[in-house]
Amino acid sequence: MIDVLVVDDDFRVAEINAKYVGKVPGFRVTARAHSAAQALAAVERGTIDLVLLDHYLPDRTGLELVNRMREQGHGTDVIMITAAADVATVQKAMRLGALHYLVKPFTFAALRTRLDSYAALRRTVDRVGGRGLTGQEQVDRMFGALRTSPVPSAPGLPSGHSEPTTDLICGVLHRAGHPLSAHEVAAETGLSRSTAQRYLRHLEQAGRLRLSLKYGDTGRPEHRYAWVAP
Repeated sequence: MIDVLVVDDDFRVAEINAKYVGKVPGFRVTARAHSAAQALAAVERGTIDLVLLDHYLPDRTGLELVNRMREQGHGTDVIMITAAADVATVQKAMRLGALHYLVKPFTFAALRTRLDSYAALRRTVDRVGGRGLTGQEQVDRMFGALRTSPVPSAPGLPSGHSEPTTDLICGVLHRAGHPLSAHEVAAETGLSRSTAQRYLRHLEQAGRLRLSLKYGDTGRPEHRYAWVAP
């Protein structure tokens, strides 16, 4: 089994990512962390094979954490899972040895593709590592193990929608037990109001949410969404 540390400052997102990892054969989440300090402590215990790492952490950035890990001699593998999509951050992640870089929001299929390629890399290294590299063919095989193919959107989701964000919104509405507005959902999830509204509209059209209107004294009625039990 490949032991995974999930690092994300948002407890709910960390839980969703951990559930996704648990669906992939050969992987198990053995620790979660919500800050760089917690993550470093978990790595120092020496039981982590792979870190799924967010960049935006409360005490230092994810890449600062990777740099600290390398300075202390920890060669633990890292896959970045973050909303940071600027070229400078991606480039620095590559230079620090991140094996993959997955931009939020993403689908389970996209994460599984990266995990499967990582598992393939480990199997390849195990095969050639015992006898040492014997030539370019073995080198190419190791590098080729990390290649991935483009992953289509999850079935039933429109382009630009992701399973983690959908699950996040559904979880908020399910726990609320009463209708919420797009503004309230955005506040609970940390999403922008426009993003929350886009997902809420799709979920309502798919029959997973019930739409009601709240009329005030003036202005347009407020759209409110409630969870529909399956």
